[in-house]
Amino acid sequence: MADYSPQRGAISDRLARLALYRWWRRAIVAGVDHEAVLARVIEESGGSPRFVFMTIMSAGIAVLGLLLSSPAVVIGAMLISPLMGPILGFGFALALFDFAELRRALKALVMGSAAAVAFTVLIVTLSPLQAPTAEIVARTRPNLFDLAVALFAALAGSFAIIRGRGETIVGVAIATALMPPLAVVGYGLATRNLPVGAGALALFVTNFITIALSATAMARFYGFGHHLSHRQSWAQTLTLLLVFVAMAIPLGISLNRIGREAVATAQARTLLKERFGESARVTQLELDFGARPLTIRAVVIAPRSASVKLADLRAALADRLGQQVRLDLDRVMLEAGAGAIEAQREELRQAGEGAAGEAQRLAALTRMIALATGIAAEDVTIDRDHHRATAPATPLPGATLATYRALEARAAEGNDGWAVAIVPPQQPLPAIAFADNADALDPEVRAAVETSAWAARRWNVRALGVPGLPEGDPPARPNLAQRRALAIAALLNAWGVTPLPAPAEGQRFALKIVPDAQLG
Repeated sequence: MADYSPQRGAISDRLARLALYRWWRRAIVAGVDHEAVLARVIEESGGSPRFVFMTIMSAGIAVLGLLLSSPAVVIGAMLISPLMGPILGFGFALALFDFAELRRALKALVMGSAAAVAFTVLIVTLSPLQAPTAEIVARTRPNLFDLAVALFAALAGSFAIIRGRGETIVGVAIATALMPPLAVVGYGLATRNLPVGAGALALFVTNFITIALSATAMARFYGFGHHLSHRQSWAQTLTLLLVFVAMAIPLGISLNRIGREAVATAQARTLLKERFGESARVTQLELDFGARPLTIRAVVIAPRSASVKLADLRAALADRLGQQVRLDLDRVMLEAGAGAIEAQREELRQAGEGAAGEAQRLAALTRMIALATGIAAEDVTIDRDHHRATAPATPLPGATLATYRALEARAAEGNDGWAVAIVPPQQPLPAIAFADNADALDPEVRAAVETSAWAARRWNVRALGVPGLPEGDPPARPNLAQRRALAIAALLNAWGVTPLPAPAEGQRFALKIVPDAQLG
């Protein structure tokens, strides 16, 4: 008797695929107005004077945010960036095998990108701030998180334009993946810093390819195919397929490299934890994959009982990573129970006792201040001539000016000969409240006035307005509000801040910041 089971299995598979196809056509594709979506994509994907102008303005805001190391300003640039249009137009053109639309979208993208880079070059050239900030450095190498941002932004953008929901928000997400790297390309050209410019360009191209191919995949999923494109020739179809493959190759290479670097970093961190013990903390770990041999820089905080020979550690890393390595390791050995700030202070003390002396001491001081302020070490400004370290503090939830002043005092402890200045984020000056019928500066009032004066000096504010302070010479018999204001003015003068008259207020008030423009 003949065995029909293979034929029956093949028929069952075909029926299952046919059922899945019918479900896909009915549940996914049928609900999309393909003609309307295509008309919208084509309308927004071409170049125009408005597109170029908005791209230039977005790039200008982005590069200023990068130079100021201000994420808020960089995000603000994304709100006006029009890059989503041509990028999604490019992706849909690949899905449709529409060569004419692909050229149109690519032309708009190249035109806008060139104008954006040229404008950022001009801004950076004219800017007095040209030092690379943490925001700039972060966009000089593609990593897995950058690709994830580009991928999710492209999927969200494609879905939004197909389903007609939230286009503005996802447009911001797509611009976040593209505009900052584009601005850093201009920065690299303006400062003649080839590694920075080339790294940012690699990030831009990688994100662009990721977004375009993701948009293509999403468009195909919703039923956008070559049957929707008119006057499509086989030659154009073959060309577009080659474009698709050519774009996928560098993305695959980039993904492979990023994956290998991520694995190597994780392996190095794991080995350090293994060798120094579970109670150790790897506070900084950098792998310079462009160096030969591979350079690993790390800071490990561990109990004093954990002792590892540097040569053994280097050999273990080389064996784990499968290549020769150069290890630059800073070890902070602590007694049990030491906290994070104390750890950095202990490192500072140990560095001062070592042979490298001053250089190690400055590095330890920088890391300690960075830890206290919540910023990257490279954002700490070291003035060797005047022995002064300055750092802008990041906004902390619930933190007041008194909090930042206390952080500065704590970071400055034990740093003989060095002054530490922490610049707090802008916020209201503390309230001053006198007791009933009192004009003396009790401890709480004195602390509020001194904190106001401290903040003014950190913000380079020369004068503060004192409510109730009389103009000119003090009156012979000042009233209560005037006596309070005169006491505050005397304390401000002691801090080197000029007191100026301001309208009197109630029993509870705050000092007023006086802009330099009002000082004459």
